[in-house]
Amino acid sequence: MRPFTDRQQLLRWLYSGRMAASTGIYMAALFVWSDVEQSQTLVASLIMTSATLFTVLSALYSEVYRRPLHPTFLSAQSLFDLLLVTAIVHITGAGESQFTALYILVIASASLLLTTRLSLLVAALGCVLYFGDALISADDAATATLWMQLSVFGVVALTSGYIGAKLREAGLGSEQLAAELAKARLQASDILKHIRSGIITIDARGILRFANPTAESLLDMPLDAHIGEPIVARIEAVAPGLAKALQRAMVGGQRTVRTEDRVTTATRTFPIGLTTTQRDEARPGDPPDQATTTAIFQDISDQKRLDVLHKRAERLEAVAELSASLAHEIKNPLASIRSAVEQLGRSPTATPDEVVLSTLIVRESDRLSRLLSEFLDFARARVSRITKVNLAAVARGAAELATAHPDRSPGMTVDVHLPEEFIIEADEDLLHRAIFNLVLNAIQASPDTGVISVELENVNTDHTTGGPSFDLGAVALRVSDQGDGVSDDIRDRLFDPFFTTKPGGSGLGLSVVHRAIEAHGGFVFFDSDTRGSRVTVLLPVSHSEIGVPA
Repeated sequence: MRPFTDRQQLLRWLYSGRMAASTGIYMAALFVWSDVEQSQTLVASLIMTSATLFTVLSALYSEVYRRPLHPTFLSAQSLFDLLLVTAIVHITGAGESQFTALYILVIASASLLLTTRLSLLVAALGCVLYFGDALISADDAATATLWMQLSVFGVVALTSGYIGAKLREAGLGSEQLAAELAKARLQASDILKHIRSGIITIDARGILRFANPTAESLLDMPLDAHIGEPIVARIEAVAPGLAKALQRAMVGGQRTVRTEDRVTTATRTFPIGLTTTQRDEARPGDPPDQATTTAIFQDISDQKRLDVLHKRAERLEAVAELSASLAHEIKNPLASIRSAVEQLGRSPTATPDEVVLSTLIVRESDRLSRLLSEFLDFARARVSRITKVNLAAVARGAAELATAHPDRSPGMTVDVHLPEEFIIEADEDLLHRAIFNLVLNAIQASPDTGVISVELENVNTDHTTGGPSFDLGAVALRVSDQGDGVSDDIRDRLFDPFFTTKPGGSGLGLSVVHRAIEAHGGFVFFDSDTRGSRVTVLLPVSHSEIGVPA
């Protein structure tokens, strides 16, 4: 069983009582007791000196250096106090001393400071010292007063020991409760500090009560410096929807659940998901009407981009199924039509006009056949065979093939930043087609003297931001051009089949890229500004992320 938990304060009272008793005896020996012997004055001086020295050393140990209060230290305090009281009782009449009651204080304090067993030992030692001193100093040791004092000591020891045990049990329970509460507070503080959602709490007057670091980062303002100040107006400058939600909850008690808003800081604009909650009761120390409102919000830009990617994938899958069926249905009749028209054009009886028309039909049939072939490539963009692939070599070969394309002007540069080797598990042919289309698209979008950049790097994906994550690692392939950029209305349709801004284009290049990367379990991200456009392909390293057998 552990000692009473409030030992530090009890020790302070013990130090004060010890010094008061020793100082009182010393002053009485000097100025009050006229018939005191020289030996008694010497004993009083020793009492004063030893009490002062021991108390100073004990205070240094417990108060200044804050050392742990071990049972040995506490037992030494009780033992010294027994010796001190015995000396005081001895010079003031031994068995007939008026200071005998000091033993009771020492026994009671020991019951609170020490364990039950040690406190009973202190009480027993006190009885022995008192009895021995009385036996030496008195002619008749077996007086009724002496035995009554010893009986009182025993009763006090038992009673105070029982009370001390109960207090220790209560103190242990309170200490455990305090430890659990401190643990819960630390856990809550750690969670709120590292959570990826911003949390802001205001009271009914709009005074900021709490803000976690994520809220400061998302709103790009030092919220912690404004604790205790009105904050809604400051928030409104960067997040009007968040400020309105706080005001509605603060004034009308209306809660906001799973709505969206936009945050505009000095560096960027992004969407957030927002929820508000309320606590109607006040905290201790707050006015009774001080209810609080808490707003929880987070950056959902990654999630919205993923939603767009998933919708795009679903749309492309539907178009792919339709394209495959239509291509098969059209290609065979088209071949028959082309062959028949070509034979009619070569007939000796064909007129010049018929020859021209047949040539036109054959040429357009060939163009339509190429389009149907692209349809089939788009529809068949599926992983069929997984092997260990050197992605750097595949990307380098696709870039070299695109560099030799007639659409590249002589002054254009394709700058390749690739490692010698980067092994992933993938379908090599499908990746080669996708990367070739990306580089060719960048070449066609760049000016005659532009620079096309192809980069490859290992990335660490984050599982907590709502973005894509790969348990076994991922790689990012980035193709950048120096074109004029793409406007927002066009950007949303870039990956749609048959949408193109190039004369004579089929509009299937980027659609094939998206289908190929999605078949590998990856993602395609597109960014554009006045400096050019960047397509980033995120691919898993292992095929186990895809679910396709090797």
